[in-house]
Amino acid sequence: MDNQIQVENYKIQQPEMWAGNIGDQEIKDRIKDSEFARKQIEEGRDYCYFLDKKYYSSNTENSEYICMAYTLNEPGNLERASVSDVVVEENEVYQIHRISVLRDGVLIDKIPDTKIKVLDSENQSSGGILSSNKKINITIKDLRLYDVLILEDTRVKEFTDRDFLRKEFSKYVWVSPDNYWAYGSFKFTFINEREQQITYKKTFFRDEQGNVLEPEINYLKKGDRFVIEEENYINPVDSGREIFPYIDFATESNWKELSNYIVPMYDEVFSLASLKDFAPNLIEKIDAITDQDEKLEFAIEYVQNHIYYIFNADEMNGHKPQAPSVTYENKQGDCKAKSVLLKVILDYIGVDASVVLVNFNTDYYIKYYLPSLLSFNHVVVKINYKGEEYFIDATIRDEFGLIENRGFIYFMHYLEVKKDQELQVRKPYKFPYYCVNEKADFNVQGNTGKLNLVTTYRGNRANAMRRYFKNTNKREIIDSWNSFLFYSLNYSNDRNGTDVRNVFKDAVIDVISDDKKQNELTIQYSSSVDNPYYTDPQGNRFLMYFDRNLVKASARDFMHKDLPFWHNFDSEKYEINLYTDQKIDTDEKYTVQETTIANPYFDFKSRKKIAKTGATVFIEYSPLVNLEIPQSEFERFREDHHTIADSNFGLGIDIIEAGLMNRLKFSFKKRFK
Repeated sequence: MDNQIQVENYKIQQPEMWAGNIGDQEIKDRIKDSEFARKQIEEGRDYCYFLDKKYYSSNTENSEYICMAYTLNEPGNLERASVSDVVVEENEVYQIHRISVLRDGVLIDKIPDTKIKVLDSENQSSGGILSSNKKINITIKDLRLYDVLILEDTRVKEFTDRDFLRKEFSKYVWVSPDNYWAYGSFKFTFINEREQQITYKKTFFRDEQGNVLEPEINYLKKGDRFVIEEENYINPVDSGREIFPYIDFATESNWKELSNYIVPMYDEVFSLASLKDFAPNLIEKIDAITDQDEKLEFAIEYVQNHIYYIFNADEMNGHKPQAPSVTYENKQGDCKAKSVLLKVILDYIGVDASVVLVNFNTDYYIKYYLPSLLSFNHVVVKINYKGEEYFIDATIRDEFGLIENRGFIYFMHYLEVKKDQELQVRKPYKFPYYCVNEKADFNVQGNTGKLNLVTTYRGNRANAMRRYFKNTNKREIIDSWNSFLFYSLNYSNDRNGTDVRNVFKDAVIDVISDDKKQNELTIQYSSSVDNPYYTDPQGNRFLMYFDRNLVKASARDFMHKDLPFWHNFDSEKYEINLYTDQKIDTDEKYTVQETTIANPYFDFKSRKKIAKTGATVFIEYSPLVNLEIPQSEFERFREDHHTIADSNFGLGIDIIEAGLMNRLKFSFKKRFK
């Protein structure tokens, strides 16, 4: 082997006693070509002869052992096996026990053919992400197609004082394996060597008919083992419509105990110093602001924009926040540090605020998980102000507005850092404003149309649009609008393949106003269009404007047996005016069609105003968001979105061509339609 000097990030050694010891002959005996194995290999499926996985948890370490043997029958699989990376955390050691191949019945040790490099896994430091992780790059020479590769290794994470939370609490989620693989033998063992009892909860397991079983909860005392074992196994989960079964292992506790465990850590930093002691210059600026709404806005934007966000991966697994005086002095900190500083400033100005723990990535599962502080990966600030509840992420930049106009953060579950707290669920939310408010005018004279759009964005949309205009080339922005309008005006159906720049002439787009206190950004787009009518294959002409943003494809197409639909659409308002110098069919079904939908989860209304030479539609869409729609109520929700998609998301007008014969033709068509 090329690496004779052992380094602290990896070792080549025998497994620990708890993992067991498997000999060469036993390895060979377990790699047998059964009828099940032959069938999977013939079907082109990658095949794992055996997978033996053990997770060992104690008060001094967490370790994960794996021994597996799998086929290299696919070129892609061979490439991935030949060069691989293992990322280890600070104080984590990767132990290599065995790298071998079974080739033509002979077991060959491949450790001498293995090259190992230890690299820094630090590739985002310029973005404020700090990590002491190391990347162990493993290259195995002379792996051949149709080899059986045997890997045996352990990842050992020994706890330091920084890992005080991991010493005190265990948290591990076992997820059933990917259903791409077939396993001759599959075994998972959880070993509890902690002083505390561990609870485990089996969730989303199914009976033989595929129905989800009720969660099953059991306990492991010190020295106990939990084992799952399967033979000739392919995970039967329908991955597109079902959640993979998983088992949550956690130190036995409840939310109230956990909140009381963490509160003293935050109380300690809150008591270290007052804002007057460490930030007199900041107080001077705050005191100069007389309006309380503007003080609150200043406090939020000061912490978001003037305190640099540093994500320290090694410290996020603990919950001891940095003192606010240090955060202020250094002008940097992680989410805990920034949230604590914001709360201290809000306390000074008399605004009720608290720090809360969240996990945006696994928010849906928290209600199923066992109580654990290790279920959270982020900290935000909850603010109670003028009878309303707001959540502010202190790590976000380029957010604007008085608090009622700021962007809305979508998540459902949180634990407030106060005594005797339970896991809380946020209330559903209805926007007090329209996130998008657009007026579209398309006026046609002769064979030229003048198109004008004025759009006002608020909340998250305003913040996102500011960033988009700031970071994107103006020509690219115009092309994006042109492309959208190419479909909205239905030109994609009579001139598809045409360069949109040749359709929309002299296109211009600009920000015409930006009120940062209201968090309201208004833009204007204008262009001229030659040959503005959509013409069908029969030669009939139409003016059409259908905004497909109103057609919520994710709601109409949603199909899942386990997940409820997460409702997070924006509120929208549109006025669309289509006018021409031609007569139009004022009785055409879809031109005059209006609708009103009163769904428990959204209100939708479209109203029309019809004239001899044009029409206007007014559309309002107001959803109730930040909630899951129960499956029992989803079909009605879906059907109502189908109704919107049935020509209620815009406006179309039919042109009555000039001339006696055309009018007779039109009259005849209407009579026998």
